Amino acid sequence: MTAGHGDFPAVSGPVRHIPVLLAEVLEALAPRPGDVIVDGTFGAGGYTRAILEAGASVVAIDRDPDAIAAGRDMERQYQGRLRLVEAPFSTLDRHVEAADGVVLDIGVSSMQLDEAGRGFSFRADGPLDMRMAQAGVSAADVVNTFKAGDLARIFGFLGEERHAGRIARMIEARRQKRPFERTLDLADAIETHVGRKKSDKIHPATRVFQALRIYVNDELGELAHALLAAERVLKPGGRLAVVTFHSLEDRIVKRFIAERSDAPAGSRHLPQAQARAATLRRLGGGVTAGEAELAANPRARSARLRAAVRTEAPARDGDLSVFDLPKLPGAGQAPER
Repeated sequence: MTAGHGDFPAVSGPVRHIPVLLAEVLEALAPRPGDVIVDGTFGAGGYTRAILEAGASVVAIDRDPDAIAAGRDMERQYQGRLRLVEAPFSTLDRHVEAADGVVLDIGVSSMQLDEAGRGFSFRADGPLDMRMAQAGVSAADVVNTFKAGDLARIFGFLGEERHAGRIARMIEARRQKRPFERTLDLADAIETHVGRKKSDKIHPATRVFQALRIYVNDELGELAHALLAAERVLKPGGRLAVVTFHSLEDRIVKRFIAERSDAPAGSRHLPQAQARAATLRRLGGGVTAGEAELAANPRARSARLRAAVRTEAPARDGDLSVFDLPKLPGAGQAPER
């Protein structure tokens, strides 16, 4: 399960893993015995277990080695119907040739948030890390070496932080005296600089932490590449189900499904002369959690499911322009795909 924009990071204690929109995801995927489903974001295995219980086989992918290690017992339990792969989900087409379904649950998992040593949250002090793959450029590297202007762009684009410039300049000045190495150090510095009103629903550092996490893990780029990979591996009639937790992710998924489903002649990314057959058919609009799920799992309040069915048309070229991704500093520093 993934945390959303408004509740990352939470201030309460660890939350039991509850797969978000599980019933709706299963309805969208419609797994059957004999099907092969790719779970591109294995996490704690909530979707994977439910798909296996429906009789399908699963190729489960996660770039977090801790998630893969924790899933080995489940892999043994299902005796050949579950294969775990440690890799970014953007590379899913390297690990399966054809699939009857692909499910993606975007963002940081509850177990990552709950482990202070991973540095995703400031509910408890930990190293300023945030690397899902536990390798590559860390959040501390970004905070302590990027120019204020670059930090402001990251905080503004990926965190939608209205004080992005002020916070970036504060970070640049403070790190000259002492680098930022701990989550609470950064969170406290932001709160002291920006201030906090009693009416504020979230901590002043929440959006900065979200932006750093997305940047360090290249989450938007990973999502874009994963959608293109899913288009390549899905069989005709195969199902795509994607759960997002904030507007940045949802816009990417919505734009991709719309562009692949609608008559391309009307798209600004594809001139009429190049119009091709639709590769996806939308399954309804965005689905959100109902009152019962929200009562049981408040983190589901920002979740949105979008789904589509693969047509028989050949997959299109992997052109990233359809996603309109923000241009940010340090291109190529994120984990390799």
